[in-house]
Amino acid sequence: MHHDSTVTHLRNGGTSVIVDLTGDGMPEILFWGADQGDLSAAELADLTLATRAQRVSGGLDQPARLTVLPQEANGWQGTPGLTGSRQGRFFSPALRATEFVTTPATLVIEAIDEISRLSLRAELALDAAGVFSQRLTVTNTGDDVYELSDLCVTLPLPASATEILDTTGRHLRERSPQRHAFTQGRHQRDSRKGRPGADATLLLAAGTPGFGFERGLVQAVHLAFSGNHRLAAERLVTGSAFLQAGELLAPGEIRLAPGASYSTPTVIGSWGDGLNELSARIHTRLRARPTHPATPRPVTLNTWEAVYFDHDLARLTALADAAARVGVERYVLDDGWFHGRRDDTAGLGDWWVDADVWPDGLSPLIDTVTGLGMQFGLWVEPEMVNPDSDLARAHPDWLLQADGRLPVEGRQQQVLDLSHPDAYAYILERLDALLVEYPIGYLKWDHNRDLVDAGSTRTGAAAVHDNVVALYALLDELKARHPGLEIESCASGGARVDLGILDHTDRIWTSDCIDPIERLTIQKYTGLLVPYELLGAHISGPESHSTGRRHDLSLRAGVALFGHLGIEWDISALSAADETELVSWIELYKANRGLFHTGTSVHVDHPDPAVDLRGVVAADRSEAMFVFSLVATSAAYPVGPLRFTGLDDDTRYRVSLVNREFTGIGNGQSPLVWAEQPLTLTGRALRTIGLQGPVLFPEHPAVFSITSV
Repeated sequence: MHHDSTVTHLRNGGTSVIVDLTGDGMPEILFWGADQGDLSAAELADLTLATRAQRVSGGLDQPARLTVLPQEANGWQGTPGLTGSRQGRFFSPALRATEFVTTPATLVIEAIDEISRLSLRAELALDAAGVFSQRLTVTNTGDDVYELSDLCVTLPLPASATEILDTTGRHLRERSPQRHAFTQGRHQRDSRKGRPGADATLLLAAGTPGFGFERGLVQAVHLAFSGNHRLAAERLVTGSAFLQAGELLAPGEIRLAPGASYSTPTVIGSWGDGLNELSARIHTRLRARPTHPATPRPVTLNTWEAVYFDHDLARLTALADAAARVGVERYVLDDGWFHGRRDDTAGLGDWWVDADVWPDGLSPLIDTVTGLGMQFGLWVEPEMVNPDSDLARAHPDWLLQADGRLPVEGRQQQVLDLSHPDAYAYILERLDALLVEYPIGYLKWDHNRDLVDAGSTRTGAAAVHDNVVALYALLDELKARHPGLEIESCASGGARVDLGILDHTDRIWTSDCIDPIERLTIQKYTGLLVPYELLGAHISGPESHSTGRRHDLSLRAGVALFGHLGIEWDISALSAADETELVSWIELYKANRGLFHTGTSVHVDHPDPAVDLRGVVAADRSEAMFVFSLVATSAAYPVGPLRFTGLDDDTRYRVSLVNREFTGIGNGQSPLVWAEQPLTLTGRALRTIGLQGPVLFPEHPAVFSITSV
């Protein structure tokens, strides 16, 4: 409906967004956060007066407001929401809202600037999870080219947000948290790598000092896009504090011809009393998608760390036999199967089966795998090219480059320009042919280098944006041609993790590092955005290939339990004891994956840095499972009580230890009293008082089952 009032109040999923529609420019978001209840028109009007700033000495006569699109034309002196020009002229737009269309949970704003000859459409929505999404679309209504430099979504923050949390990282150590004070000025995180990058922050969060997973008002922003991006938090001397998110555009990358439009990727904002609630909103949003995986997530064996490039049929067949014995449901053949691929220096781009290694094609292995009742999957890296490949020699103009010079190589690779129609058609034909010839149910889709100098030989312009658009189209086309095909987004591990890629794929590979101690942090902070069913978590071999550390199977499996479970280990010659234990962990996963992949993930804020306690609570809070990992020796011995949060306060629960045989208990301590006899406690008691954790050797886990009685 068209809205006549001066203020609109969006409500959904426990969230309110209050927008003042008056003013000369764009509307102002007065509030985003906890549901404010039913407010009358008079109360909403009074809110606009209550939040209006006074003029101050030395300031402008009309204090600038933090609008949906902050503009210098309205006196805004922070970072503007839109920058661009027509060859240097019309550099300061003055977009003015002209029309509003509202529902109880959505607001669409139409705005125009007749002098700069631009129009803007802003789409604001609250979903049933209480996630606040925005998308902006700018259109060139003039008769010459408008060069867009920046278009970003702006979300207001409360004054209480004085601490920032984001993540950084590197290959093999993604999603490492960092915190600092949110003082006046701008904290900006850019990705210029053609993909979000291993050092990208999935979320930029700001909240009350010391906010944790369990409590503390916190708000965060995410850009659902798989290319270059910019996230920022800014605080001005005027008291305004806000988050911004948008695509990071290269010079000249978006040149709008007359009548042309550009839309930002969807920007999502979530909030909560603690990060558990904030992430639960995002997980709920994702699970409501019609494309969200609905079948149980199959136990996956990936061959990479088991065999690397040693593609020997007898060895791979023995691995398949062992996989079937322990309960694997999907077998994925990793790198090394295609033309000329004996190591990582050659072959990328030549996507047909290597006749020297596979003289009878892949059918002998696939027939074995499917005959054992497992689905077959295959590794591909379609966006990459080795200079030592038939493809690169035949089509050097298909490689992304700037001004006729090839970029610096990464992993002996260059990058294919999927925005080149011929390159796109070639990759589509090659992958489609493989999927037609063989019963392949799953593609592990890798992307192993950052982009630099990513220009098109056709246009001479930067082409990161166009390549992301082409990638999404390619993924969708393959899925349309092959219903049921699932695709994993891998990028040197976790360098392309975002909700843009997850709209076109079914899982992410969280990290190439499977060391369980490293994975605890990596999975904890990836899980802020990605629910467990989309988060690849594998059981590695006894010695980590990326850190050299050795761990018992109990920790390797216990850390992988919450996720989309898999195995990255040569299990073809396990001892009987190891095989029995591995089977028990896989059976535990299968028995509980319905809980893990529909429940609420919970991280407990424990004061002891040696204690990691995380769990999954059923949506109806009737049951839960928690894993306590002792990551190092603790100063306390025993560690003391563990609290279990996320349960229903008034429900009575029975608590038991699941894996007592794997906890390393037996080091001179007495039996754990509560584990020897069943006990029943309320959710309130478990949350506020807790119970004694078992004595563990460092780097060992204990698994707790909690069921209502």
